Amino acid sequence: MQTNLHITYADGTKAEVVTSPADIVAFEAKFEIGVSRLNQDPKMTYIYFLAWHAAKRTKVTSLDFEAWVETIEEVSSDPKAS
Repeated sequence: MQTNLHITYADGTKAEVVTSPADIVAFEAKFEIGVSRLNQDPKMTYIYFLAWHAAKRTKVTSLDFEAWVETIEEVSSDPKAS
């Protein structure tokens, strides 16, 4: 499952990351649920984690998750929303 996620940072800058199998595996390990649950129970923490993990994997950020979340305004799969 590959998903483009659009990140808007608090300072107005934007970035796009693409999730990979490594991001999905990390998500499932952290939350102990299948990624298919995103459609049934779409908690923002899940979306933010996937975006952060993809950003960290691709070296867009070096921040840990909690610090990174403090820098963002929005994460969306819709490029027009961010």
